[in-house]
Amino acid sequence: MQKDSGKTALVVEGGAMRGIFAAGVLDAFMEQSFLPFDMVIGVSAGSINAAAYLANQHGRNYKVFTDYSLRPEYISWKKFLRGGHLMDLDWSWDITGRELPINADSLFKKNIDFEIGITRNSDGSSKFIQASPENLSDVMKASCSVPLFYRNFLKVDGEIVADGGVSAPIPVERAIEKGATKVMVIRSRKSDYRMKNGNENKLSRFLFRKHPGLAKAIQKRPDTYNQTIELINHPPAGVEIIDICPADSFSTKRFSQDKEILDRDYKLGKEQGIEAIERW
Repeated sequence: MQKDSGKTALVVEGGAMRGIFAAGVLDAFMEQSFLPFDMVIGVSAGSINAAAYLANQHGRNYKVFTDYSLRPEYISWKKFLRGGHLMDLDWSWDITGRELPINADSLFKKNIDFEIGITRNSDGSSKFIQASPENLSDVMKASCSVPLFYRNFLKVDGEIVADGGVSAPIPVERAIEKGATKVMVIRSRKSDYRMKNGNENKLSRFLFRKHPGLAKAIQKRPDTYNQTIELINHPPAGVEIIDICPADSFSTKRFSQDKEILDRDYKLGKEQGIEAIERW
């Protein structure tokens, strides 16, 4: 039971194309007019899903994942192998900003505390930015700028930054620090998933030698992720955490381009969104 003095929070994980699950969950929330949160925190693709939810733009991110993100201009291994972006955020931000913009007026009328996480390249630490109509687009883009797969490094408040999911993959700790005693977490991995060191992590010192803080954060990321799962499973006294994880049938991968799979996992998200409302 939530304490009267506590706050409620929604935390939305990223995961590139795996964000289709959260898009489904949050569309289900919108269909049920379910918005009981004092604060919302998103990182990477989770920030985009959170923004569309707060703006009450039902179906917006379903279209992003199943239309814009499937176009060859966005994900291209051919371009990547030739030295370009694997994920062309510049193209994506430009076209969706013109054709499918986030409704900032609707989002900020709700007066809900909305933070977006980014990673400082200087020391690899997390930084959480209070979203505003003026900074929303730029901060979301920075939070989604996956190192290596997006070749550019962006600046926020004069600092060079990268994907918020590097330093804080699931920012539950941030929600608790801000006084949340009841936290709903939308994840993009199955409940039994634990992160292991992959080649990207092992090579980070070389790949990001000009950004040693970022390299260190990438190397630490498996430990950071797994410690957060422990926090979710064993929250501190007085804190309740409701965890929404994709079911075992979830099969979308980081760079999935199969619309049939994306459609199926979006529907899975909607089903689990309805179940989550009942658990709240």
